[in-house]
Amino acid sequence: MDRRVVITGIGGLCGLGTDAASIWTGMREGRSAIGPIVNAELHGLKGAIGAEIKALPEHDIDRRQVVSMARCSLLAVLAAHEAMRQAGLSCDEGNAHRFGATVGVGFGGWDATEKAYRALLLGGGATRMDLLTGVKGMPSAAACNVSMSLGLRGPVFSATSACASANHAIASAVDQIRAGRADVMLAGGSDAPFVFFVLKAWEVMRVLAPDTCRPFSADRRGLVLGEGAGMAVLESYEHATARGATILAEIAGIGLSADAFHIASPTVEGPEAAMRACLADAGLNAEDVDYLNAHGTGTKANDEIETAAIRRVFGDHASSLSVSSTKSTHGHCLGGASALEMIACVMAIQEDVVPPTANYREPDPKCDLDVTPNVARERKVRVAMSNAFSMGGLNAIVAFKQV
Repeated sequence: MDRRVVITGIGGLCGLGTDAASIWTGMREGRSAIGPIVNAELHGLKGAIGAEIKALPEHDIDRRQVVSMARCSLLAVLAAHEAMRQAGLSCDEGNAHRFGATVGVGFGGWDATEKAYRALLLGGGATRMDLLTGVKGMPSAAACNVSMSLGLRGPVFSATSACASANHAIASAVDQIRAGRADVMLAGGSDAPFVFFVLKAWEVMRVLAPDTCRPFSADRRGLVLGEGAGMAVLESYEHATARGATILAEIAGIGLSADAFHIASPTVEGPEAAMRACLADAGLNAEDVDYLNAHGTGTKANDEIETAAIRRVFGDHASSLSVSSTKSTHGHCLGGASALEMIACVMAIQEDVVPPTANYREPDPKCDLDVTPNVARERKVRVAMSNAFSMGGLNAIVAFKQV
């Protein structure tokens, strides 16, 4: 069964804001949320910067569930509730088995894991850990908590493929609906990486920028981490139209590939293959794509390789394609990254506005695309594509189109 899949609600939290509307406003304005990390317990780590959520929104999530969640899970649950509110949906005994969730995570609940490690092994004096430490830290925790909080009893699982996790989660959700296993899926991703271990793990790879994220700019110095979550309500077209839902966009196609090359170094061929597969799945020509939300991390290697892959796939059209990296505003949110970038694509289609690449200063001949520097551009956006590439060469591309 090949069912059309549409988006009827979106939700999110990141450094730009604590709902999808404020996130989109920040993206559109090219406002960078990157700055000193002030809330996290970083245990002497000096000078850390990131795109941090300064305060969580007020919510009515059950307190007993909140204390059982790591921050990553709570962000996912808050985003999922917002998406369901916008979609005008809820679960009951009659439909819960047709509602599911897929949530992408990169690191997941490392705040809970590190807290237990410090208490037990670094002089904290504890002889036992929090009863729920293990379940807070497991990669599937965010999906479990979304399911429990909303009463979803259909297909529920996590996707964990580092920086491509959210696009893999969206792709998996589309598959559940296309296969007839569900009518509605909550899909997206979440991560909360501002803990000592995760920041040090990225620092030692020497890919973190000391100042800010400048994707595609010749003076770029690396990526900047962010925290955040994004979730979308996906429905079969028939289910959405039968209830008179407002459709924000349609999932046009999915493209997946692996580099099969190196755990930390990317190739051109892997991203190229995924973009081609996405176009084929969508039944689109390269010329049909108006906007491409790039993976665009701000590292030397990623931006050059992504540019080369885009030029291979889009040919002459690459020069008239609008490209941008919203990581320049919300940072690299790892498992949540492509979920936030989904919001950018959906809203670009809704408003016919391409959000800019912020912090851009110097053209790079090896990144010779129209990267929409610093200022948003009004143009018709009928089709938008979102790139996500990860450590280990796992690539996941999603194309969205106007309905």
